[in-house]
Amino acid sequence: MSENLDRVKGYLLDLGLTIVSENEAEELVVVDDEDNGIKQLVIDCEAPIVVLEQLIAEVPSEPRDLFVRLLQMNNTLVHGAFVLDETAERIFFRDTLQLAHLDLNELEGSIRALSLALAEYGSELLTYLRT
Repeated sequence: MSENLDRVKGYLLDLGLTIVSENEAEELVVVDDEDNGIKQLVIDCEAPIVVLEQLIAEVPSEPRDLFVRLLQMNNTLVHGAFVLDETAERIFFRDTLQLAHLDLNELEGSIRALSLALAEYGSELLTYLRT
């Protein structure tokens, strides 16, 4: 197992997250923290960075001003951003951190930022997705 993945997994367990799957060859884990709205958060140790990515939703067929609103929401996020995949069909929350000096507090801050974003904007995002 890679040293980076092992360290990240240790941090995740210290934070009380549930590791639901892992792929040592790809150096990634998938975690849940359902009490904080986190479901299937992918954490990928792609040296020199670690990428955190959670699927938020499929883009609705009529997105209206959703994309503008996502950019406005991004302006208030502490860490990370709402992003679209390459096909503009799915919305993700995504954050990247440096692996070399990653510590527990930094990883926790990024994960908590996701929870905060979901708490703050989840209801509003649902209004766009009910089309």
